[in-house]
Amino acid sequence: MSFSQSQRRAIITGASSGIGKATALAFAKAGIDLALVSRSADQLEAVAQAAREVGALAQTYVIDLSQLAEIPTKIQAIIEDFGHIDIIVNNAGMGYTNLLGETSLSDWQRVMDLNVTSIFQCVRGILPQMRDRGQGTIINVSSIAAFNTFPQWGAYSVSKAALAAFSKVLAAEERAHGIRVITISPGSVNTSIWDTETVQADFDRSAMLSPDTVAQTILHAALLPAEAVIEEMTILSSAGTL
Repeated sequence: MSFSQSQRRAIITGASSGIGKATALAFAKAGIDLALVSRSADQLEAVAQAAREVGALAQTYVIDLSQLAEIPTKIQAIIEDFGHIDIIVNNAGMGYTNLLGETSLSDWQRVMDLNVTSIFQCVRGILPQMRDRGQGTIINVSSIAAFNTFPQWGAYSVSKAALAAFSKVLAAEERAHGIRVITISPGSVNTSIWDTETVQADFDRSAMLSPDTVAQTILHAALLPAEAVIEEMTILSSAGTL
């Protein structure tokens, strides 16, 4: 695979739908080449094709991020195949609703594994290359649930609060290596998360943020000059937290 060494390149996880898909297309229009990660090969290829149509190079990598032990090696393999990575957007995650007292240990662990530990593993995969190059941008998609009390969203809220804390410590540790760490915390976004079997909620989806709006926020943060960083950003629908 042939790429210009000056061309910016990004890995986006959860890129087959929702915020990940919208971010992939926003990045492509901004001239950023893409390594797209998801479990869904067909959906991922459709996003890659849309990115190619606006002039970006896009490659798909079908990876199940619930297979935690394999993630760092697979991220490293993407780098070997695709070339250097300037930006990683850790967007993949799951929604979950249940009272804390009725949440099983297996459900709790599943939420923590995907929403926190898989990102820890993605970072472990990307850090050696970013440190070697003395630069890189890591963008973690958290949620306003990390900072607010929403009954029945306990496991999800804890996972996103853990992710926010992880990002802060990572930023402090990696700043000396020229690596920026950014946490984006959206309010409710109209994506397919509301249709998943693990989420039972009845909100007005027409009042939610669109994935495209969140994607533009992520792009803005990613494109800041190297000497600046937006370490934390919260974006809400003008209707509030819903």
